[in-house]
Amino acid sequence: MSDAASLARYLNAAERAVVFTGAGISTESGIPDFRSPGGVWSKMQPIMFDDFCASRAMRREAWNRVFNRTAGWTGASPNDGHRAVTHLVATGKVAAVITQNVDNLHQDAGAPADKVIELHGNASYARCLDCRRRSELAELKGAWEADQDIVCDHCGGLLKTATISFGQAMPETEMMRATEESMLCDLFLVLGSSLVVYPAAGLPMLAKRAGARVAIINREATDHDRYADLVIHAEIGRTMTEALMLMEAAAHDA
Repeated sequence: MSDAASLARYLNAAERAVVFTGAGISTESGIPDFRSPGGVWSKMQPIMFDDFCASRAMRREAWNRVFNRTAGWTGASPNDGHRAVTHLVATGKVAAVITQNVDNLHQDAGAPADKVIELHGNASYARCLDCRRRSELAELKGAWEADQDIVCDHCGGLLKTATISFGQAMPETEMMRATEESMLCDLFLVLGSSLVVYPAAGLPMLAKRAGARVAIINREATDHDRYADLVIHAEIGRTMTEALMLMEAAAHDA
């Protein structure tokens, strides 16, 4: 049985699946990953959360990266992997999409925002660190071009992209939702995560201990492969597209 056929069989059997995505699904859209050679953090040092809050120079550097698109996390288009996930959500097969990515590509592909649990935030807009009010990046570009500190026009607090920076606490609500969905699912499908960043990397084993099957699609091996029920080392978009076609064929034959 082919990898895609095995995946289709697992998806067909599932009644409440969860998809967990990492950088590997978005590299197929041209977005660089974080940690591999040639990745974002091999080209620039991450800005620690405390340094952002304490230093205007660090804030300026952070906003330079945003508006110059130095990190490359925004401006890409969804790929076949994102579209396949959206299809599975739309059909009710997938109850939630848990993502480590900050690129908004699941939503851009049509997944409802309330179905996407963003563990590391979102780089496509900003939030006030005090009042949590959302601001769109286009509204802030003028202040950046004028070399002004970018602050909230509602309360005067510091604005920052809605990502979780190094040294910043993980979002409690999102982690609680991710934990709950992991324990309720009957299939936990990992797409493009190396599964090395905790606490998020612990979710597949949480699902496994709760009785779910675990399937992993990732180009490289992960430390979780030995615990998974299905491991596929291949392109995500192509594999997911083929699996959906096989699912539809099986449904038609039935």
